[in-house]
Amino acid sequence: MVKIPLRKETHSGGCQCGAVRYTIEGALGKAGICHCRMCQKAFGNFGAALVSVPAGNLAWSRGVPSLFRSSAIVSRGFCAACGTPLFMREDGDVNYELAIGTLDDPDSIPPMTEQSGTESRLSWFHTMHDLPEQKTADYRSAEDMEKLKSLQHPDHDTEHWP
Repeated sequence: MVKIPLRKETHSGGCQCGAVRYTIEGALGKAGICHCRMCQKAFGNFGAALVSVPAGNLAWSRGVPSLFRSSAIVSRGFCAACGTPLFMREDGDVNYELAIGTLDDPDSIPPMTEQSGTESRLSWFHTMHDLPEQKTADYRSAEDMEKLKSLQHPDHDTEHWP
């Protein structure tokens, strides 16, 4: 009998400019949205979409994040070159809470299972699914679309960038 080796689950991601890249060996953990005021400010948004990753499974493959202590027990990692928020991590925690949008394939996360920090959740958040939808090309001209061509790092690892 021929044994077929199991393919190990891997993920990669990084910041907008490509100065900080990471790889993850193994499955992603729980995913959710944190609405706390610190996450709102750190992400400049209604909250932070995060997925747990065991620290031992995460390796920085290019550069290292800069750190900001947002509280006495929490560090937040970000790219010093472009400002992309990358993670939050509570002191002593065995996991990183990684920003989902930094994954090369953000749709690879498991279904979200939780919301936290809901005391700061914005009053209109629960109605977002009712908003009308439109694709960018529906309201932008072909000329505008050409100007909007991304200058961000591509959604895959590269030998060097740019």
